[in-house]
Amino acid sequence: MTTSRTRVAVIGVGHMGRHHARLYAELPQAELVAIVDRDSEKAGKYAAEYKTRAIASIDELPDGVQAVTVAVPTIHHRKLTESLLERGIAVLCEKPIAPTVEDAEAMLACSKRTGTLLTVGHTERFNPVVRALSRLEIQPKYIETTRISPFRFRSADIGVVSDMMIHDIDILLHLVKSPPARVDAVGVNVLAKHEDVANARVVFQNGAVANMAASRLALKTDRRLRVFSETAYLSVDYQRKTGVVIKRDANLDILSLAKDKDIDDLSQMANIDFGELVKVEPLMVDDVEPLRAELEAFLESVVTDKAPIVTAEDGVAAVKLASDIVTAIHAHNWKP
Repeated sequence: MTTSRTRVAVIGVGHMGRHHARLYAELPQAELVAIVDRDSEKAGKYAAEYKTRAIASIDELPDGVQAVTVAVPTIHHRKLTESLLERGIAVLCEKPIAPTVEDAEAMLACSKRTGTLLTVGHTERFNPVVRALSRLEIQPKYIETTRISPFRFRSADIGVVSDMMIHDIDILLHLVKSPPARVDAVGVNVLAKHEDVANARVVFQNGAVANMAASRLALKTDRRLRVFSETAYLSVDYQRKTGVVIKRDANLDILSLAKDKDIDDLSQMANIDFGELVKVEPLMVDDVEPLRAELEAFLESVVTDKAPIVTAEDGVAAVKLASDIVTAIHAHNWKP
């Protein structure tokens, strides 16, 4: 029996949109029926490559389109997304969902009013190491994130918080599962009119604390996450898709070692190699391309009405915290 394919389109074939187009063209459950871009040359190039139709406006979308990716500059997200939702077309909107909290909440309200699916492209949620980490179901107490890269000469219309740190904000909220209570942040703009380097410390209502650092002025790319809890420590390298976990229950012999030896002063154990005692386990990860996994999940939600992995509410929450961080950056007093 032949399974019908979901008719999809991609709006905007810039840095991210072209990858969405590539994967939709590859996925057996999708039929890429159109590429939309105001740049006719660019649209034509990718339409020819993926054997589909190039158009300049969503008004020209073919009949029967069921789902689209919106991958245009953030300032255009609300207008395009609301227009599509009103037509009953499911939308995967690239991150951040909107440039402001007001726009993000309006998009969420439109999705609820029309009953049409809206999800957000927080692709890092589909990174194999993050999915492996989520399966451990730990309760974080302290989290550190580092996300740095060279300047890519794109997304200069937004700051590094909305451009890069937004990935870690989404992961943070997903792991902690508690509203932010306090935010302190500092940032510096060097090449663009918005912050290019930022550091934020967030305290959550459940007591968890996170420290996030982001820079788009580094000489190398490095994306890391460290999670500390009462039961485990995890370290994740997003770029290499690797991670390790140290579990307390697997290392109880270390904790009981001093007690067994009746040692009150731990300095008496200075000749013992702590590193050799600790049992470090690699995170068990799959090898699925994160964006492919994201699109497969999106299409499944379109067809089955299954709740999306990244909800519109998640997208709004990430924009709210990002906005709080930027506000704190602007409020920082450099000359106390």
